Amino acid sequence: MELVVTGSAMAYRLFDVGYAINLDQALDLLATSGPERVRPVRGEAQALQIKNPPITVILGSESLVVSDVSHEVEVSARIFDFGVVSLRVRVPAPVSCSWQDFTDFGRRLEHHPGIVAIVEHHLRLLTERLAPAVERTVIADVHEDYMVFRVWRVMGDDGAPLGAEALAALDVVPLLLNESRPLSADARRELLPHRFSYYGDDLAILTWENALIVEPGQQDTDLQYILEFANAQLLELRHFDALLDAELPRLYDDIEAARRRHAVFPGRRFAALLSRLQAQVADSTELVERVENALKVTDDVYLARVYSAALELFRGRAWRAGIDRKLAILRDTYAMLNGEAQAARNETLEIALVALIVVELVVGLVK
Repeated sequence: MELVVTGSAMAYRLFDVGYAINLDQALDLLATSGPERVRPVRGEAQALQIKNPPITVILGSESLVVSDVSHEVEVSARIFDFGVVSLRVRVPAPVSCSWQDFTDFGRRLEHHPGIVAIVEHHLRLLTERLAPAVERTVIADVHEDYMVFRVWRVMGDDGAPLGAEALAALDVVPLLLNESRPLSADARRELLPHRFSYYGDDLAILTWENALIVEPGQQDTDLQYILEFANAQLLELRHFDALLDAELPRLYDDIEAARRRHAVFPGRRFAALLSRLQAQVADSTELVERVENALKVTDDVYLARVYSAALELFRGRAWRAGIDRKLAILRDTYAMLNGEAQAARNETLEIALVALIVVELVVGLVK
């Protein structure tokens, strides 16, 4: 049976643009673009607690050529208080196309240079507008890409809507895994384990780089909201992991340089280094905790299950464990240097006391 689908693709490009973003100030700066602070709207979304909802803003429309066909695409952004900006490019699929045509359309969009150019242009414009609201502005080298293929109507060749069984049988391998050859049953189970369905006519399949969401309500974007949030959190974990990776070799070089440095008071030779270490650990710990607490799951319902699966798929725990190990190294190094500085101060004090005693003895003998 030939399937007929109606949908679109949403390309996400997420960037860390600074240490934090003041969302109240950002609302004022973006007022002319009609920014909103939206939350998931489903009843089951009550299981998700969002302490500081991100800002969503429409940035305009652009033209994108895909296989010699020009598409008018909508460009928007979502801004998170922990310093992440998510640029989104929504590309409508050809009207009422076959599933094979939709698959070919989606595969042509992955890593499309036109999308990259659109994102870079709007990122520059948006960061310029947001600059007064961003703390410690700098665009990190690490970024995240994600693609969501969104379908809101699936019909058979007779025009009748298809149910859950037909949706579950969709061949999603070429679209989500970019594989042209048929996979074995074991490979399918291993590479596509994250499938979710709540009603008889919806479906969500997650992978590391993209997702397929079949949802009849075109305005229901809760699953996309959750996946975007998880990608933003992943980006921050990767960003701070990269910062700590760069900090550790530099730290060892700075320790050696400080030990070779001659100082009047040896106990002060590590003062600047200790101050930097303390600030690095405090900043990293504070921001990572803020990122992880930005969205809380309080019950095991549909959106919560999808969110938990996304964090597992994106290896959020592994990234956090790596950050914790590196922070532990920094804390241990701080304790070691502080102990060394204390020992140097004590040694200096002992020498001073001995010198004073010798001076008193000499003065006494002279008298």
